[in-house]
Amino acid sequence: MATVTTAHQICAVRRFKPSFAAVKGVRLQRSHDRLSRSLLHGFSSCSLLYSQPRPIRRRLSATGESGQGEGSANNGSSEVSVQVGFSQLGKLVNFIESNFLPLALMGGIIFGLLNPTPGCLAHKYSFSKFSTFGIFFISGLVLRTKELSAAMEAWPAGVFGLSSILLLTPLFSKLIMQIQLVPPEFVTGVAIFSCMPTTLSSGVTLTQLVGGNSALALGMTVVSNLLGIIVVPLSLSRYIGAGAGVSLPTKELFKSLISTLLVPLVLGKILRETSSVVAEFVDKNRKSFSVISALLLSLVPWMQVSRSRSLLLSVKAEAFALAAFIGVVLHVTLLAANAIALRVLLAGGGKDSVFAKKEYTRAVILVASQKTLPVMVAVVEQLGGALGESGLLVLPCVASHINQIIIDSVLVNWWRKKDHVDEAKDL
Repeated sequence: MATVTTAHQICAVRRFKPSFAAVKGVRLQRSHDRLSRSLLHGFSSCSLLYSQPRPIRRRLSATGESGQGEGSANNGSSEVSVQVGFSQLGKLVNFIESNFLPLALMGGIIFGLLNPTPGCLAHKYSFSKFSTFGIFFISGLVLRTKELSAAMEAWPAGVFGLSSILLLTPLFSKLIMQIQLVPPEFVTGVAIFSCMPTTLSSGVTLTQLVGGNSALALGMTVVSNLLGIIVVPLSLSRYIGAGAGVSLPTKELFKSLISTLLVPLVLGKILRETSSVVAEFVDKNRKSFSVISALLLSLVPWMQVSRSRSLLLSVKAEAFALAAFIGVVLHVTLLAANAIALRVLLAGGGKDSVFAKKEYTRAVILVASQKTLPVMVAVVEQLGGALGESGLLVLPCVASHINQIIIDSVLVNWWRKKDHVDEAKDL
């Protein structure tokens, strides 16, 4: 009887199918209660099967969050390392930009010593003329007309610079000739070097880098080298080669200076004045053009070191080092003498004189203290051995030429840093 009743009740439950909340809230009889509890137990077991993974999902999400935390920490550390790397790279780039000229010169020297063949080939095909042409063409491109008018106003500074280059600095050659050194050509070479006009390109380039008046530097460079064709033979015969029959190929030197100095300068200036697009482009990229000029300038010592490498290795290192040191002392003495003379002129002229403006005085100090190597080489080649072996005469002058550019580039960097500090103080 109980079995029939139970089956009847089961059928009733199947037909009724109440909701789960209703089943839970309805009070059944004790016999019915057992059935409902068993059904509820079955439902709860099924629900547990689907509810158990939930904590797992929570643990998985927690693990994911912790993984994301570790990932974000790793990303943060990697970002910090990247920022440090960029900071170091920025410092390196700033150092290269600030010291580009001496680095380029040293790179040319090292490359010429390690592998002289490319430098010898470059000299064979007259790359030095092309580099000088390019430097003065760029000088004409960047030369503003107002700088020319400013240079005309600074004619007293230009006159002093020319006097120092052609008349005062050759006097030091007489003192240099009193030094005893073996081989004697080393001393004679440095003495000849002191009688030369100013550099064809490096003085102008350094003047542009330091923000000096490049037109004044160009004027002193061109005029001193043109007048040097007449003055240099006189200085050599008077201070060094008395009775040696020194003569110079005046016409050849004059033509060479016209083709490598005046022609590219005029062409660059004409291109700037006839095209406003070119002038605007050059003004926006003056820093890049300065870098190109520095690269062209570094070709000269690279070719000279490449040519002189075998001769350099054949002489005693002590004698060559002493000759190079004499060249350094000469250049530092010229810098100091020109600076002191400009101070004296400033004291006599007052604060309103041209000697009170640093763009003029810096141009004079740089240009009037340097000596040209290409003209010296041309002079020595024309001497025909009258004053000694040509290679030994040129070798210490190569070192002197390189050293004067390196010293002046350091001076230029010091001036630029000083200007930045002064500008920061004014702000």
